[in-house]
Amino acid sequence: MPPSGVHFNGSVNLPDAETVMCELAARVGDLAHAYPDGETGDRGNWVYFQLPRLQAAKGIVDAGTREVAGDDFPQVRLADHARPEHVVFSIGYADAYAASYQTFRRLRSQSTIPAAMRFQVQYPTPLAVVRVWFDPRDHERVLPAYERALFADLAALLATIPHGDVQVQWDVAVEMGIAERGGIGLVAPQLARCVNQVPPDVLAGMHLCYGDYKHQHAAEPESLRTQVELANATRQQASRSIDFLAFTVPQYQDGEGYFAPLADLQAHPGQAYFGIVPYYPDRQAPGTTARQVHMIDRYVADWGVCTECGMGRVQPGDVPRLLDLHRAIVAEHSTS
Repeated sequence: MPPSGVHFNGSVNLPDAETVMCELAARVGDLAHAYPDGETGDRGNWVYFQLPRLQAAKGIVDAGTREVAGDDFPQVRLADHARPEHVVFSIGYADAYAASYQTFRRLRSQSTIPAAMRFQVQYPTPLAVVRVWFDPRDHERVLPAYERALFADLAALLATIPHGDVQVQWDVAVEMGIAERGGIGLVAPQLARCVNQVPPDVLAGMHLCYGDYKHQHAAEPESLRTQVELANATRQQASRSIDFLAFTVPQYQDGEGYFAPLADLQAHPGQAYFGIVPYYPDRQAPGTTARQVHMIDRYVADWGVCTECGMGRVQPGDVPRLLDLHRAIVAEHSTS
């Protein structure tokens, strides 16, 4: 079947949640099953939202910087003699999403947002935050404590929103690099724990992401093999369903070799989305999207389109065109 829906991976570079939701409603409407709030403001650059909160936590101190992709990234560590289980982490996602949900409800009550739309929230995995910001010598010590805090933040949020109104996306990015190096067995149990934190009456999914820092992948996927194997391994270990998956497809990949691993994707009750909405359509060879659609159609019956990552690093003036492209791809190929 051709693509039948649209998914948004979270960030949208527009001024605020209301602007984001109004643009999604006007340009994509009910082709999407859920709207995010765009991760606007201080959440606009993924796990950077957590850095000042980690730095402010008692028992956490500065650990200098480390080089990543040519830039110096700040690092933190446990203070001498500090015990991670005694550190109080202020996560902050629940408060931000609870405020955005009120905007979502108001716009929906005004019929600006389709009546059946869900509100989507995105959480980074605990491993991602710890791996990005903590001194490597503290990773194993800190991860259990930070994981508990992040899971508690999610639980607090879901206690304030009707479960039929919300879906949760786990952003799986750092793990993809580990998986590409043969570490699927290491990260699948952690991803299963993340999925299991979402109550069974709330939709839950994963965004399998290779990063977008400086609009570059942290690792370049040669095929969908690692994404398929990680999704399968996580599904096998999770105690609840995974309702949706968002797969990375670099905009130049349109060959059989990239998509063939989809033959091994285990059936699931939700939907798969593929990042075939190109950030740079003018740089894409003519016919690429049609070839990608043809390849996916060969292996997946129920699927939709998305961008590879979020739209937080897209220039604000380019966001409307990119949103329109979601609808245009679905419309063009639903009749082809």
